[in-house]
Amino acid sequence: HAQTAPAAAATPEPAASPFTANISLTTKYKFRGQDQGNTNWFSPALQGGFDWSQNGFYLGNWNSNVSFSNAALEMDFYGGYKGEIVKDVGYDVGILQYYYPQKNRTLDFNVTELYGALSYDWLSFKTSWTVSKDYFGIGESFQQGVPLTAMPKGRNTLYFDLSGNYPLVDKLTLNAHVGYTRYASDLRNVRDGAGASIGVPSFADYKLGVTYDLGSGFSAAGALVGATKKNYYGDINKARVIFTISKVM
Repeated sequence: HAQTAPAAAATPEPAASPFTANISLTTKYKFRGQDQGNTNWFSPALQGGFDWSQNGFYLGNWNSNVSFSNAALEMDFYGGYKGEIVKDVGYDVGILQYYYPQKNRTLDFNVTELYGALSYDWLSFKTSWTVSKDYFGIGESFQQGVPLTAMPKGRNTLYFDLSGNYPLVDKLTLNAHVGYTRYASDLRNVRDGAGASIGVPSFADYKLGVTYDLGSGFSAAGALVGATKKNYYGDINKARVIFTISKVM
């Protein structure tokens, strides 16, 4: 009779790599409800980045094309620590640098934020606090435009983010978000030479959509995204339906 082969030794599972990468193509890039390209409904953006994480610590980079003023590229660099307080209750603290490589710059859009978040199951709440002197060049633009004797500071601008990603059925997730940008008092209370208030109003933004897991790291998403105070900010705050295809590696 045939000899039975000895059982093969169990092969240990390879350790998960601490590195991941992601890439996506979207019909429009909105940041905190506002267009980062032109105001057409279709102004596609190619986006992607890399992440390293180990023992709760993480570092990452994310990039996207943009088209406002003379900026063409946004590069985000971030690092922080994630942990769990009790089962299903997590926290996340870190620092994020928005960087815009520019030639012949007219405004400095670079911003540094500290953030902290709490999450429970599929729900999360995050607060971001601007620690750089300006917030995406808004104070500098006021100083150039009025002009003012001193630049209004964007430091202490806050952003509040309540988000939920609720699994509806297999592979389909409901994505809901509401955010609020509370500008620093310097930016809200700018006055011109005649004493008239010309500061920027704080505003809310929102998102409602779904994501479908296509398998092999691919996903497809569709969402309605917009922001309030359109009478002040114009069409950059207009609600748009945005479609995105993503791949995680």
